[in-house]
Amino acid sequence: MNTELAYRRCEEITRREAKNFAYGIRLLRPPERRAMSAVYALARRIDDIGDGDLPTDDKRAALERTREQLGDLPAWADDPVLVALADAEARYRLPLSAFGELIDGCRMDVDGTTYRTLAELVVYCRRVAGSVGRLSLAVFGCDDAAVAVPLADALGVALQLTNILRDVVEDRGMGRVYLPSEDAERVGCAVDLSGPAEDIARLVAFECPHARDYFHEGLQLLDHLDHRSRACVSAMAGIYSRLLGRIAREPVLVTRGRLSLPGREKAWVAARALCGAGV
Repeated sequence: MNTELAYRRCEEITRREAKNFAYGIRLLRPPERRAMSAVYALARRIDDIGDGDLPTDDKRAALERTREQLGDLPAWADDPVLVALADAEARYRLPLSAFGELIDGCRMDVDGTTYRTLAELVVYCRRVAGSVGRLSLAVFGCDDAAVAVPLADALGVALQLTNILRDVVEDRGMGRVYLPSEDAERVGCAVDLSGPAEDIARLVAFECPHARDYFHEGLQLLDHLDHRSRACVSAMAGIYSRLLGRIAREPVLVTRGRLSLPGREKAWVAARALCGAGV
């Protein structure tokens, strides 16, 4: 498959499937934007396997097939996502092992893993979101990888914790409970989140400061990026940070439906990021 067409397919997937992510990568230069679309497209494919309707054993097999494909990208010349990813890997030296961590995280979902402590949940968040942060950092470039990589990982945890808090009821409907059972017991909430909305809201409120702490750490990454990459990260982080603020102010809202920022507010956050206004 032609590389340009492969990238175009990945950009179509990103525009269609990514909501908050797309606002950030619009601020990148075209080559980096294409590479990030390839990263997103494969991450989306992995997530879709974990969230799909296949029987559990078939999901596990599909995830392992994807892991095998990553070991020999040039062999998949008819797959637009893998063609684009192979080109991006050659240009930006993507750490493809991070996709392996993402697959490991999705396996935790498929296996129905639950979490006793926040530390256990953070392991999951690092796999499914910190991994994407590290891949993104390879595309962005930075002035000090030894410092920047752990910060990208922390920011990924912040974003994923915010996702978990936003989607707590939706995930429960899929049979998934991410919030630590230790914390649920501490605030008097059923560990399976089967209790009343006010109990769930109390647990969500308890977890919000943890997500905020990871934002505080992860946003230090901005100091190590160039202007365009900083704007991209600032836009995505700004959208999620504002969403977290909304959840923290009125946590019961997450029990009533999926929260999101209006499109005009996301665009405003992205514009501020491009101007260097920060999060």
